[in-house]
Amino acid sequence: MKPAVKYTLGRLGLFVAAFAVSFLLTPLNVLVCVMVAFVASAALSFILLRRWRDEMAEQLGEMAARRTAEKDRLRSALAGDEEAAAAGDRVAAADVVEHGKNP
Repeated sequence: MKPAVKYTLGRLGLFVAAFAVSFLLTPLNVLVCVMVAFVASAALSFILLRRWRDEMAEQLGEMAARRTAEKDRLRSALAGDEEAAAAGDRVAAADVVEHGKNP
């Protein structure tokens, strides 16, 4: 499972659990229970979901690095660098083979 999906589902699960506890154990208004659950789930996720948050941040960092590299390659290709243009052809071909994407 992707790190972003795991972290999001973990946050949602913590929110639902915190809401259920606050709703069932306290005689508060539903809106107040939602606010308490939101704050409690944020605090709990900071502690309990650290590993998943770090995995998600690493994945997002890798994606940003790939996009930056591709952006730099495209700028070089547009500036007339033949090697960068040829590298882009290889990247596009690899994407088709790896992911089944159409160019």
